[in-house]
Amino acid sequence: MAERGGGATRVLIATVALVVVALVVSSVIGSWRPKLPRLLSPVNARVVRVEVINGSGESGVASRAASFLRDGGFLVTEIHNAERSDYFATFVVARRKDISGAQAVSRYLGGAPVIRQAWGPELADVSLVIGSDRSRLRLGEKS
Repeated sequence: MAERGGGATRVLIATVALVVVALVVSSVIGSWRPKLPRLLSPVNARVVRVEVINGSGESGVASRAASFLRDGGFLVTEIHNAERSDYFATFVVARRKDISGAQAVSRYLGGAPVIRQAWGPELADVSLVIGSDRSRLRLGEKS
């Protein structure tokens, strides 16, 4: 009888040990996971509102870019297709006099060119126009 109780105790200890090991491994893997950079520091907590325009003709690229921008702390206000789908180059348009928001979006995406056109939609500070060179954008995919 004592033998039987000892066997159940061993199984219980082994089960608890496995759970503890699984939790430790999960914690270590979670701490190694790369964190997405947040370009807008708490000191400069102004939210950059971004309009994402797909001019590439590729379905879904604007949604992927918008998701990546949201992960970076940007506020995506609108996603839509451009009037035409033959834009070759991807670029960032600064819609306000202060172009720091457009520069932050450009840096976050891997260095798309920034142009200043201080008029446009009232809901956005920055427009991202995605062209057929979209593969140059850094959208969080592993290369």
